[in-house]
Amino acid sequence: MHLAAHFPGVNNTTVWADDRSRSQIAFSSFEHLAHTAERGLFDFFFLAEGLRLREHKGRIHDLDVLGRPESITVLNALAAVTDRLGLAATVNTTFNEPYELARRLASLDHLSGGRAAWNAVTTSDAFTGENFRRGGYLDRAELPQGLGFARTGGTPITRAAEFVATARELWDSWTDDGVPRPFAHRGRHFDIHGEFTVPRSPQGHPVVIQAGDSSEGREFAASSADVIFTRHSGPEAGRAFYADVKGRLAAYGRRPDDLKIMPGVTVVLGDTAAEAQEHAAEIRRSQVSPQNALLAAERIWGVDLSSYDPDGPLPDIDPDPGSELAQGRVRHGDPKAVADRWRALSRAKGLSLRETVIETTGRQSFIGTPAAVAEEMDAFVRTDAADGFILVPHLTPGGLDDFVDRVVPLLQERGAFRTEYRGRTLRSHLGLPDPVRPAEKG
Repeated sequence: MHLAAHFPGVNNTTVWADDRSRSQIAFSSFEHLAHTAERGLFDFFFLAEGLRLREHKGRIHDLDVLGRPESITVLNALAAVTDRLGLAATVNTTFNEPYELARRLASLDHLSGGRAAWNAVTTSDAFTGENFRRGGYLDRAELPQGLGFARTGGTPITRAAEFVATARELWDSWTDDGVPRPFAHRGRHFDIHGEFTVPRSPQGHPVVIQAGDSSEGREFAASSADVIFTRHSGPEAGRAFYADVKGRLAAYGRRPDDLKIMPGVTVVLGDTAAEAQEHAAEIRRSQVSPQNALLAAERIWGVDLSSYDPDGPLPDIDPDPGSELAQGRVRHGDPKAVADRWRALSRAKGLSLRETVIETTGRQSFIGTPAAVAEEMDAFVRTDAADGFILVPHLTPGGLDDFVDRVVPLLQERGAFRTEYRGRTLRSHLGLPDPVRPAEKG
């Protein structure tokens, strides 16, 4: 089993009202969670990214008021206070350039002794683009939802796919014995040539992570990613996703173990099953306050719902598909289809608007005693529903303390998780092959 720690920040996962919550900006918070993850022998520590403060109805979203630091800067600092833990940064391919970002990631890989990872994401909205000099954004026809492909004759042509391929060309441009070679790349989005300034790093290529569940995202993961950060609920859905993505690898000359599938999950522990369920319900109600329930519904309906009672029924009006009520957030899927699913669930279970949001917006959760959680997680991996998990705690920064203290030892007793780090690089933790230069293939 592979495990990673997601730093909780500006989102509705974190319960900021809890007395144990601390700063999402102070280095001590990042250091605490990273030390906990390394003590638990996790594969890597994962940071999200936000390039603009989100807005809702023309004002800064409450959960973004404290802002977000830049990921690679934080991870460079963490490299100095950790020894084996992988360090994964979410960095956008839309508003960066391959040469600059490849240098930063290769530098992190050197500084950390081969522990760098890159979660490659995209942005398709002009709202975020306003923060950047060119002020633009990629046309939605060229950037489908998530990190996907536009296709012409079956050829991937998005900036994101070309960006990752170009970065790898740069990382491959130095020989293993430290000799730089000129690089030249001419493509649809990038036309660059010169010499890369950073020698080949300990991993050759930093580990590439891709987040997304769309068909296009699955194809990108199968062709180019080392880890896919996904979101699905339940073992049955997990097994279907796992089989689909792993089944695409052979077309790219890859083996099933060349890509690790790691859904984001939450864990709630209790001394008894009933106590854990009660605690989990309290957490979800804290995460989805009446105000947050209305905000979540407004992102789907695209209209002001402040006159609706969050503890009452769902809106009986159809969503506005062209609304820009919420800025800086992706509206996943067809709004009317999502609203119809929410209404059907509400009718079937007799749920209020707030209860519907609670049920539909949660991640896969493992809830129970430490022994029950260890058994369920182990079964999830053994039955090919995932290769491991990215844990998303609800507290900053101590949200993984109980899991590491109470569940990790049980996973080790079951033979489901490592008892020591056996290598120094993130690739060795994940069991990934070393990258092969194009000239060496075949």
